[in-house]
Order: sequence, then structure tokens, then C-alpha cells
Amino acid sequence: MWIGYGMGDDARLRTVVGLAQEMAAAHTLREVARTAAEGARAALGGSFAALSVWERERGLLRVLVNTGERRGDEEEFPEDETYPVHDFPEITGLRHGNGPGAGTHAWVETAADGERASRYGPGAPRGGRPPALRRRGRGCCVVAPVVVGGRAWGELYVARESGRPVFDRADADFAEALASVIAAGIAQTERLEEARRLAFTDPLTGLANRRAVDVRLDEALERHRADGTVVSLLVCDVNGLKGVNDVLGHDAGDRLLERFASVLSLCGAMLPDTLAARLGGDEFCLLAVGPPADEVVRVADEVCRRAAELETGQGVACGVASTGDPIGPVRSARRLFRLADAAQYRAKAARTDKPVVAGREGGGEAGAAGRAEGPEYTGDAVVRLADQAEEGRIGARGDRRRLRGLDV
Repeated sequence: MWIGYGMGDDARLRTVVGLAQEMAAAHTLREVARTAAEGARAALGGSFAALSVWERERGLLRVLVNTGERRGDEEEFPEDETYPVHDFPEITGLRHGNGPGAGTHAWVETAADGERASRYGPGAPRGGRPPALRRRGRGCCVVAPVVVGGRAWGELYVARESGRPVFDRADADFAEALASVIAAGIAQTERLEEARRLAFTDPLTGLANRRAVDVRLDEALERHRADGTVVSLLVCDVNGLKGVNDVLGHDAGDRLLERFASVLSLCGAMLPDTLAARLGGDEFCLLAVGPPADEVVRVADEVCRRAAELETGQGVACGVASTGDPIGPVRSARRLFRLADAAQYRAKAARTDKPVVAGREGGGEAGAAGRAEGPEYTGDAVVRLADQAEEGRIGARGDRRRLRGLDV
């Protein structure tokens, strides 16, 4: 529970500890930002608080979160509330380093013109904040730079309504302490997010990796079982990669993979809630959750067409499996992968430049319903191939013709 302004040193120390503990429990930068801003607002007795990040490449301070009593167009998590950083030279002029005074001084500004006596910290105000305070009916604010890893990261901003006591030097000092705690929480979160990004990202192409696909596919199939959400998997191999590696070298092969990854990412963006991934080697996939099977097949056609236009390589072999097609029950991620792999295998064997789609290669009912007809049932060719793999009747360990799930 946060304690308001006017607290003693012991209470403020408890508040700092409490803020550190709550930030440690947050898992994303969004959660950290909200916890930081709300905690600082309550601790300093403010009516409003914001946490902003300095986007150096854009030259802007971007607001991550607004908490407390918001006014006008202020949103809790604004899409693009930004301010030119040249209006706030205090941020860009911070000294680097980790020692005392290394760009950590907070300051106070008031809504009254020319009242600089209430300001603590570096330099004189350029007049940008007082008008903003007046427009929103606020009387004063305290601003504390947030310094992460010795570099200016952004700022903590806490305001009070008109008629409330103006922040004093003790408040500015306390804001500095809170900003230091916030900086530590942000640094930890950024490290964790980077670790998560590396764990779920293919380093060559920047696409998701197999681990990310497995996690997303398990979640998607839970939705499918719960409410019938359509889950579709497009699996494709880049044809001719070995020849490119042998003739032009592995750097050229890597460039081919990177170019195809761009094609896949672009096509995946045509479908909402779709993950583009490299499974490993020359294997890639799109995982679509929600779009109808026909839309996924249309995008698969586009993937094949664009891949065929790449300067090196020989296009792709593409297979699609979707719960929106007659492929029988899909009770596991392994089953959907086997079906998509079986479709991709048939596409590769036929040397076709079109996707092969499970459930559309022979008609009839598929899967378990088809097997109930007896051993002479023919049904869909892709589903039969996946069934044979599941029953262990095809594919040897190490055989290129194996289907995913046999060799695990």
C-alpha cells in the first residue's frame, strides 16, 4: 500500500522498498511502466504521473503510460503521445556514468510564469512545461530523469493539482530515489525481454524459431478445442539451397534464406494473428490462428509465387494443413505438423509450384472417420500419408522422407 506525500524518512524508505518489490513482480515493460508511474504518483502525493522513454532515433520523448487523474486527450497507454526532445534539453544534456551526480538530478516546475525559485536541478526551464500545467489545471510538477546503464533512458513526471502544496526540495530528492529504483526495474525487465527474444528468435532471419511455434501452436489448439477457432499451418522448404551453398558458398545460401524470410514475413502480414518462423535449415512455416482455410491457402499461393521470383534458389515446396478443412480431429500439435509435412512432401515430390493442401487431395471424409470405413478406404492422399507416418509404416530414422513426429 502506497503512503502519500508528507511522510517521514522511514515511511519513504518503506515506499522505495515496496516499489522495488512490485516492479520485480512485473513481467513486461508495459507492466513495469504502469507500476512505476502509479507507485511514484502515490508516494509523492501527486494527482497525475507519466513515464516516458527517449527514442533517440526519432528525437522524441514517447509517453509509455499516464496514471492518476487524466485530462483531455491523455490516455493510460497512449498509442503515440510524443514530444520533441529538443524542448527538454535537461534529458539530452544528462551526464553519463554511474557515479554521484551522473545525470540523476530531479527538478520542480510550477504553472506560474517565471517562478524559477521552485525549480531544483540543472539549467533554467525553456517554458514548455508551465503552459502544459496550466492547460490541464495542474499547479506544479516534479521531473526526475531515468538513467539506465549510465545513459539517459527517459523521465518520470509527477504533477499536483492547482491549490495543492508545491513540490519542495525534499520531494525532488525523493523523486530521484524513486527514479533510481525505476531504472533498476527497467534494466532488469529489458534484460529479461532480450533473453526471451533470443530464446524465441531465429538469429539468421529474425523470424520466430521452432520453440516459439511450439508454444503458439499449443495455445492455438487449446482455443480450437474450446471454441472451434481455425488453426492453420503452412510448412515450406526452400528448394535448391544445397546447390546454392555448393556453387556460390554458404554466405549466398544465407542470403537466400534471409530473402525468403522477408517474403514469408510480408505474406504472413496479410493474415491477422499469424506467426512467421524458421523451423531450421531450409524449413519455414506460417502459423495462422483465426483466418479461414481458404485465406491461408490464398496466402500460400502468394508465398510460392514470390519465392519463385527470387534470384537464386528454385522456389519452395509448400504444404498446408488447416482445422478448417476435412482433415479429421486434430488433438495435438504433432498431428497438425504431420499433416502439413505430408502435404509439403507431396508438393516436393510433384515438383509443383503450388501449395498442396491436406484435406483437398482426394475428397471423401478424412482421418479417423475415414479409417472407420475399413482398410480399403482411400480418402485424402495427404491424410493417408500422415496416417501412415503416425502408424510407423513409412519413414526411417535419418530418411529425408520422414514426416515430423517420427524422428523424435
